[in-house]
Amino acid sequence: MLECVINISEGQNDAVLAELAQCVSGALLDVHTDPDHNRSVFTLVGTDAPRELTRTAMRVCSLESHDGVHPRIGVVDVVPFVPLRGSTMSDAVAARDDFAHWAAHELDIPVFLYGHERSLPDIRKNAWKTLRPDVGPQEPHLTAGAICAGAREPLVAWNMWLRNVDLAQTRQIAAHVRSAQIRTLGLQVGEFTQVSCNLISPDTHGPDVAYDLVAEHTAIDRCELVGLISRATLETIPSDRWETLDLDDTKTIEWRLEHQL
Repeated sequence: MLECVINISEGQNDAVLAELAQCVSGALLDVHTDPDHNRSVFTLVGTDAPRELTRTAMRVCSLESHDGVHPRIGVVDVVPFVPLRGSTMSDAVAARDDFAHWAAHELDIPVFLYGHERSLPDIRKNAWKTLRPDVGPQEPHLTAGAICAGAREPLVAWNMWLRNVDLAQTRQIAAHVRSAQIRTLGLQVGEFTQVSCNLISPDTHGPDVAYDLVAEHTAIDRCELVGLISRATLETIPSDRWETLDLDDTKTIEWRLEHQL
């Protein structure tokens, strides 16, 4: 089984978000939406639903009027395939490559690949400068930009909200805690600032570790899990910390697979 955690550059239009969720309802484990990021994260299973969501998003969304604090290069910004039980990283790479060629040829959109070739931050930094798409057109789609298609191990996307901390200081804090295991951005989110994290090695550097590192610099107002977490990662964290970290068993991939599909 493969998981696919698609990041769509739309987090404000409820009607559009409902249409996107409906088109993949049989494979949908979770949707997380943030209007300030103007971004939604759809957690799917399988390889068919990512194509349907991509096709629909390109039809109903556009970068032409998009405004949000999270960086993006496309309407369908990030499409990572993740091996779950019974599948391997080779399966994820094959699914990524099949998806990339399908998107390029069926939808005429450029696709950058990440995984063993390069990291997602490498694409964000270098796309259209020193880095050209791996598949498809060599210029951005007029309304949909480009897609970053990846194959990766499970990670945890997780945010910490800071009150009365300005953006410059938040970015300094994000830089202090950034490492190979913890990728961070400092963002302005309404009246708050936010340290937005991708926890690349969550079993050793999970939300509890990231929280403690940021708490060395400032008080944390609240935390937010984006998408789902594996049960194995959750169980590495003392249960008396789960509520503060916005975690519980119903937010695990395994719980959603058992109860929703």
